[in-house]
Amino acid sequence: MNFFKAWHLRDIITLALISIFFGVIYWVIIPLYNILTVALTPIGLGPAANDILMGVWVMAGPLAGYLFKIAGSATLGELLGSVVEMFLGGQWGASTLISGIVQGIGSELGYTVTGYKVYNWFSLSLSVITTTIVTFGWDMIRNGYNQYHLSLLLSLFIIRLVSTFFFGGVLVKLIMNLLEKSRVLSAR
Repeated sequence: MNFFKAWHLRDIITLALISIFFGVIYWVIIPLYNILTVALTPIGLGPAANDILMGVWVMAGPLAGYLFKIAGSATLGELLGSVVEMFLGGQWGASTLISGIVQGIGSELGYTVTGYKVYNWFSLSLSVITTTIVTFGWDMIRNGYNQYHLSLLLSLFIIRLVSTFFFGGVLVKLIMNLLEKSRVLSAR
């Protein structure tokens, strides 16, 4: 695997389509986030809404990294998805771009650990773990998670890990399996 593999026009168009698709999904689930926050706040678990949905919000990164096998593709996929969400009127405005970069870097690190040479369930699992750790660290700073009691922090981390594992791991792997079986990727 060449670390500086060139992007082909087909890759750029596919990445753009993936980013648009996920950007729309990110934007569509914002009301669900708001409903979950309102529903969970009276029992002291309002912050869990973010962690429950985090796996959905990070799907573009692992999918782009696994699909393109090019350094930076996970970060770029996640960033472009956040651009689409922002332009659709996402409630976090331009700060969505920062979240997209952080989430993309988290996804990217999983593939970086393997030197961009291994693309299988192992590297995808690494991507899930690094995404969970990086995004949780970001929320410690941005959303004040560092003020929460240790038991709440552990609960939020586990919820985020499960969400990211399911959406950013299992579903991404199933999508890749379907793409491989359909031979859509045979021209790659």
